[in-house]
Amino acid sequence: MLSLLAVGTAAALTGCAAAEGDPLNSGSAGSGPLAPPAPPAPRLLPPPPGGPKTPIPAATITALPGPGTSMALTVDDGASPEVVGAYIKFARDTGARFTFFVTAHYDSWTIHRDALRPLVDSGQIQLANHTWDHPDLTKLSAGAVSGQLERAKTFLRNNFGVDGTPYYRPPFGRHNGTVDRVAADLGYTVPTMWYGSLSDSGVITEEYLIECARRYFHPQTIIIGHANAPAVTHCYGQLVDIIKERNLSMVTLNDVLLPPR
Repeated sequence: MLSLLAVGTAAALTGCAAAEGDPLNSGSAGSGPLAPPAPPAPRLLPPPPGGPKTPIPAATITALPGPGTSMALTVDDGASPEVVGAYIKFARDTGARFTFFVTAHYDSWTIHRDALRPLVDSGQIQLANHTWDHPDLTKLSAGAVSGQLERAKTFLRNNFGVDGTPYYRPPFGRHNGTVDRVAADLGYTVPTMWYGSLSDSGVITEEYLIECARRYFHPQTIIIGHANAPAVTHCYGQLVDIIKERNLSMVTLNDVLLPPR
């Protein structure tokens, strides 16, 4: 599996959005050496919308409440350091905003800690809890559930200065009353589900990922993606195009939601 995840990541940011055309400028004979082509202009995304945040209760969410043009792309796991690094570059290059649901035992998060920390400190990237090593929480004892969430909470605090509260995403989306009570005792009062998915927890084609994006990128949606397999890293340009075509604003959960205290 790890070898599959590594395939194609060397060209992480060159794929679907590569500019077409002659790589050299045209010119008349005798005009001297041709200048190298100018680099493409960055595709900057709009900032998050202003205005008051929307209060939410201590309850499961699957979408951003109320009217608006926001979209929250939430990224789970982090099995691939190459994909996590490419997401960081995407954020730097375009202004994209994400909420990462961190599965803390993956070494991606320590490998990229120094690059990620400034984006977390600025609020462009938000971190939340996706357990220590991704078990089905509904099959664990209450004590084991607590251990999974608390170990990830400690990792986030020690490495990034945040603990992800109040948002947690149970692995596979599986939770029940017991899981939610244990999570709430640790400050995770908002189980965070999703409206649509990029379907990229494993290896898929770039074409299918873009098909999923076109299906689910809509106002006030929470979308789930994964930092596990390389397809998404080849398609950032197309994702930006869809977001801009639909006049969406990428937001973190903290940008638009006022959670319970």
